[in-house]
Amino acid sequence: MSRGCALRVRDDGGRAVLTYKGPVVPGVLKVREEIETGAGSADHLLAILAALGFAPVFRYEKRREEFTIPGAIIAIDETPIGTFVEIEGDADAIHTAAARLGFTVTDFVTASYRQLYVASLPAGATAGDMVFPTSDTTR
Repeated sequence: MSRGCALRVRDDGGRAVLTYKGPVVPGVLKVREEIETGAGSADHLLAILAALGFAPVFRYEKRREEFTIPGAIIAIDETPIGTFVEIEGDADAIHTAAARLGFTVTDFVTASYRQLYVASLPAGATAGDMVFPTSDTTR
């Protein structure tokens, strides 16, 4: 993570996805390279990564609903620290969708869920995983 890169293993209702996330390109929008591939089992992906020397750094849960519009996907993410709107797509579609939803660039948040979670903790609290109180196994 010191290079600003990450590997994510996502368990999406029994469908596993491995994602490489490159460093964030500075700007108004959060832009980063992402490479994804599907797999049969999140547990097997985690076991493979562990065998290669990788260890989980942060685990978080979210409940997501997605809506598609031309050029973008609008996601509503419910997390243990609040509900967020994420718009993914090309820059023009993101700006158009944001404006139609009543947002301007001053409303944009480019911090990661980990950064938002750590910022939400009381002073002196230790950051663990960001999971719902009655956790399911979503990764």
